[in-house]
Amino acid sequence: MGAAMARRLAGQGFPITALYDAHHERAAALAAELGAQACETLAAVTGAAEVIFTVVTDDAAQLAIFAETGDSLLIGARGKTFINCATISPATHLELERRAAKAGAQSLEACLASSIPQALAGTLYLMCGGMREVFDGAQDLLIPLSDEGKLLRYIGGAGQAAQVKALVNMVMNINTAGLAEGLGLAAALGLDLKTVMDVFSQTGAASRVLTTDGADMVNRDHACFFSAAHAAKDSGIALKLAQEKGLHLPLAAATRAQYDKMIAAGLGELDKSGVAELTFPGRGPK
Repeated sequence: MGAAMARRLAGQGFPITALYDAHHERAAALAAELGAQACETLAAVTGAAEVIFTVVTDDAAQLAIFAETGDSLLIGARGKTFINCATISPATHLELERRAAKAGAQSLEACLASSIPQALAGTLYLMCGGMREVFDGAQDLLIPLSDEGKLLRYIGGAGQAAQVKALVNMVMNINTAGLAEGLGLAAALGLDLKTVMDVFSQTGAASRVLTTDGADMVNRDHACFFSAAHAAKDSGIALKLAQEKGLHLPLAAATRAQYDKMIAAGLGELDKSGVAELTFPGRGPK
């Protein structure tokens, strides 16, 4: 995702000065393509750029790159702006804002509700949280990523965009698991799946997931745009928020269990559409 965003911004005329990846060869290949520096350290990224986008896997990875000791993006960060795009817990975004402010920098959460093709096309749905003035100051970079700003939303203070993103992914994951069960049962009944999907699309069973994942479930094409492992993580974020508010969300919990089952079966790196491997007859782990 980070590479796709970098390519989009470069294509819109923004200089990409520095790149970093835990797997250095990935950063080096993209740097050669975009005419950027492939940095060996996080501190070198901050030293080379005024605005730094981060796209990482989870809370632990996000906190690690903003470590308060050792190599970190916070070294020499005074006056810099960090735009953090990972789907992580709201509390972590609050902690990042605190750490950035302590270093004299600014931070903004820019949660993504889209995938790699949208990043390349500049049609990401961006939900942003943090200080309003930081959001306003970053719009020249955010607008080219979000269909000229049509898909750009300011949600509120730090952590609030992450809350909304957790809800988006929780509902998306529930819809995905539900579609997999509906199509799996249709297959077991011997129904024509194209007909079933056509009917779904024109009735109350219609969903965005039907459009993005339905054919992939039928064709067993689970090339990864959003992994089952990420789906489990994100459902877990929402369930933790619910627990903090004393709410019981049985559908979200059941969906999380399905994606955890995929991970346990070694299928966690499949796209989330791979949950159909658990529901179609004759598929999945024995």
